[in-house]
Amino acid sequence: MNISNLRVTKSLTPLPRPSIYWTFADALVLAKRHLVQIPRIPEELIFATIQPIMFVLLFRYVFGGAIAVSGTSYVNYLMAGIFAQTVIFGSTTTGIGLATDLQRGLVDRFRSLPMAKSAVLTGRTIADLVRNTFVIFVMWMVGLLVGFRPDGNFLSLLAAVGLLLLTSFAFSWISATIGLAVSSVEAAQSAGFIWLFPLTFASSAFVPTRSMPTWLRTFAEHQPVSLIVNAVRGLLLNQPDASTIWQALAWCIGILVVFIPLAVWAYGRRTAR
Repeated sequence: MNISNLRVTKSLTPLPRPSIYWTFADALVLAKRHLVQIPRIPEELIFATIQPIMFVLLFRYVFGGAIAVSGTSYVNYLMAGIFAQTVIFGSTTTGIGLATDLQRGLVDRFRSLPMAKSAVLTGRTIADLVRNTFVIFVMWMVGLLVGFRPDGNFLSLLAAVGLLLLTSFAFSWISATIGLAVSSVEAAQSAGFIWLFPLTFASSAFVPTRSMPTWLRTFAEHQPVSLIVNAVRGLLLNQPDASTIWQALAWCIGILVVFIPLAVWAYGRRTAR
């Protein structure tokens, strides 16, 4: 081989890529796998939207007339809580999906492939993030139909959606940890929801916290769901509060910092059996 041919061959040889590239690429491949299953099992997406629609109609037309809020209509107050509840409840599918894959032995097949350990978890959380994006869009349309009228500008609305998606991603990692910690799909379903109910309903999502007893109000005003809901509500209604937004972001980032390595550790421990 002469020098010119050697140079051509060398130029055609792909440069080695950093490990972070392959970790992300593996996660995207698995995320695509989960997403292509949605058209095959549309019932999962349909039921994921039916529940929040029922909550909107229930609180808007049954309880709305008995709940007084200041500064805006109840439906405008309500929708921030509905959006947050929707993405938080939707994040439970991450743990349930992982538990299902473990029970079916699918994760054992992934272990035989040359892929990053975290890709199984990241791919699942990315797929659920995309699914929750669609659900937010559907709920936005439903809100407009029942009288929701956001006052924020385009950047504020975009920031509200971004915070909701960050919330979805963060809570998906909590759900992933739970799904890896329990021994069955049924346990993942129960454990995934039971801790969310007090956080969601003992918050400012549906009623002002001033109506709660003092001990409950103290908890409600400082827990993550209330801070996220208040931040989203302020952005939607053109009443942003920088302190609340930063606290909501801090909660989401703190959850990611704690639960991403915890979920990866739980995955390694579970698959090492």
